[in-house]
Amino acid sequence: MVGLRGVLFDLDGTLLDSEKLWDIALYELASRLGGVLSTPARQAMVGTNMAVTMHLLHADLGVRANLADSARWTVARAKELYAAGPTWQPGARELLAAVRATGLATALVTSTDRELVEVVLPRLGRENFDAVVCGDEVRHTKPHPESYLRAAELVGLDPADCLAIEDSPSGIASAEAAGCPVLAVPYHAPVSPGPGRVIRTSLTGVGVADLAAVHAVVAS
Repeated sequence: MVGLRGVLFDLDGTLLDSEKLWDIALYELASRLGGVLSTPARQAMVGTNMAVTMHLLHADLGVRANLADSARWTVARAKELYAAGPTWQPGARELLAAVRATGLATALVTSTDRELVEVVLPRLGRENFDAVVCGDEVRHTKPHPESYLRAAELVGLDPADCLAIEDSPSGIASAEAAGCPVLAVPYHAPVSPGPGRVIRTSLTGVGVADLAAVHAVVAS
């Protein structure tokens, strides 16, 4: 574990299979606005914040509905869906527990607003994170590095000493720009190879030793 001192986890699509819930809310919103959300637009939304998502959706549909109204409706619908309880991504629950058991610093780093994160924190285990950085708690959300820089600061570490675990191109770009090595586990949108990341298809069977190995490879 030499070199690895903290693990920074993304939420949607990485720890929880909640992108499916966003699918429901966003496709329902598109229908309410009289259109059908395209697959490329939906993929472009993954890992972004609500403001970017609403701009992408409205542009994709070619409508001029009020962005704030659309955002409020989407958050309310997502909150209903989150309350029903998204399932864990394969291997994520076991990995989070293993990381926590080692004493490594942990943080949750998400573009989702605090209001929604609070709905699922009991499922994740609030005690599993030394810090939580939400999308509405930073000036610039992913792919800007601020979220990961803030998370590293809150756990008292240099970003280079942390490993970020992400599923989306936007989140990966954010972590890499902050200086974090990345374990990428693509889920809803494709991820291209790059020097700052190792790509796996799933977290199933991934242990702390595997994270330390990824960190060592990328950081070297």
